[in-house]
Amino acid sequence: MSKVTSRLRTLKKSAEKVVHGNKIRAIIPSGMASAGPPLGPTLGQRGINIAVFCKDFNERTKDMKEGLPLPCRIIVNPDRSYELIIHRFKPALFIVLDCNISGKEVAGKITLKHVYEIAKIKSEDPPLECTSLKVICDMLIGTARSCGIEVVRHLDPVEYGEFLEERKLIVEQQRKELDEKKEARMLRTG
Repeated sequence: MSKVTSRLRTLKKSAEKVVHGNKIRAIIPSGMASAGPPLGPTLGQRGINIAVFCKDFNERTKDMKEGLPLPCRIIVNPDRSYELIIHRFKPALFIVLDCNISGKEVAGKITLKHVYEIAKIKSEDPPLECTSLKVICDMLIGTARSCGIEVVRHLDPVEYGEFLEERKLIVEQQRKELDEKKEARMLRTG
């Protein structure tokens, strides 16, 4: 055996294993955890039984609407057990993605009572457990305003119906503009 191969063998033996951190941050759809990528390989690298984890996650999220993306924190212990922390989804994300709105135009209205109910749900999240409801309400009002939602004290049904009709026309016009842009883009590339 040559000197080079013997040195390579000693280097391979002394090479360090990759040490993964013990905290995993993931966004997992509620009730739909599966062993496939990207979750399966990430958990497998840390020695967690993927089938048990998926069963546990799906059991804990069975009450929620299926498919809602939930931010999760997984803390892996040295004995290959884990602690799973499931946060509530962020409604602002869906509002911005679905409505395609800027913060300047009013896309919807919500009452303070609705804000309070959302704040009660959000107060169950681990990061907001020790935060007062007033602070959570203020945070939600700021998020709503930045997403184009007007917060009002009282919502008159007749006035809100008129607002929805106007909004329906605006959305239809925006859809037509988007369709025209898509067609123009398709004609340019074709």
